[in-house]
Amino acid sequence: MSPPSPQRAAWKFIFLIGVVSLFSDLTYEGARSVTGPYLGLLGASAVVVAVVAGLGEFLGYALRLASGYLADRLGRYWGITWAGYALNLLAVPLLALAGSWPVAAGLILLERVGKALRTPARDAMLSHAVSRVGRGWGFGFHEAMDQLGAVAGPLFVAGVLAWLGGYRAAFAWLLLPALLALGVITAAARLYPQPQDLEVKVPELETQGLSRPFWLYVGALGLLAAGCADFPLIAYHFGRTGVLPPVWIPLFYAVAMGVDAVAALALGRLYDRRGLPVLGGAVAVTAGFAPLVFFGGFSLALAGVVLWGIGMGVQESVVKAVLAELVPPRRRATAFGIFHTGFGLCWFLGSALMGLLYDLSLGLLVGFSVLLHLASLPLLFRLHGHMPRGCRRA
Repeated sequence: MSPPSPQRAAWKFIFLIGVVSLFSDLTYEGARSVTGPYLGLLGASAVVVAVVAGLGEFLGYALRLASGYLADRLGRYWGITWAGYALNLLAVPLLALAGSWPVAAGLILLERVGKALRTPARDAMLSHAVSRVGRGWGFGFHEAMDQLGAVAGPLFVAGVLAWLGGYRAAFAWLLLPALLALGVITAAARLYPQPQDLEVKVPELETQGLSRPFWLYVGALGLLAAGCADFPLIAYHFGRTGVLPPVWIPLFYAVAMGVDAVAALALGRLYDRRGLPVLGGAVAVTAGFAPLVFFGGFSLALAGVVLWGIGMGVQESVVKAVLAELVPPRRRATAFGIFHTGFGLCWFLGSALMGLLYDLSLGLLVGFSVLLHLASLPLLFRLHGHMPRGCRRA
């Protein structure tokens, strides 16, 4: 039997990593849907819940700088990826055994640390395969499978709660998808011990350090990150103002996650044909989410949430595809780590500032968000002339 074509082998690899992400998101997104009330049940205050959530997200981004550098330095992409997934996933069912809120909080932070450890190495390996099928399409397909798990996770937990009752039972049952994810990642490592062999070989331009276009891109996307409101703030606004009945708030979030998956596929595919202008166009369009969400009634708020979901999909498909084209294969894990750390820091600072602005003036909040979205466009325009020729397709 003849070996599979390089493109078919790449798709098989992308699919396997997508299955891992599906089961992983099912595990930790399912858990995250109930960790707030679980901490409260264990005696944590609202401040503790907020601090644990914020610190967890910060660690989930900030530590990627070190893990990405470590992956490139050691070349142990599979080992670091597997260790990160093990921490990320096994911390979740251990929550069933937590006897106090400090123990539970520690496990929640450990789960985020695991995600920080494995993400740059995994994305670097994935970048090799997507070069065979179209970077936007490949990353978009992966994000769609990822979001399928993000939607299924809370539904799985809701089903367990309805069946058995109690948060501990829900966390315990999440061991099942966690083990499935670890099983698939182990199989993928055995089938593709050298994923860099999937990369389309092109001559590399030797440079000292990461290129100027890379740092320009980090700056542009940092502005974009700072202007993106977290959904908890959007949900808080909906609940405080009564724009939506309480039961509709999680449904709006589910809509956003569905839009995220579709947008990742569609815009990723379009990026492969049109290049960087697709990202600029998406940023310009999604800048309108803030006035719709914070000034609109039910229908306009729904339109704003759809735009917010498109923005999330772009971040996980087109944004990664552009990054992979800016950096040579041997430095991609480092580049992904630096990028995610900067992106996460800007997101954290922007979200905190928007939280303060919310109490001062909705107009200031909306203006801040729209301004930062639009401020990223001149940087992306400047970047267009420095991109590899294939990335400037439009």
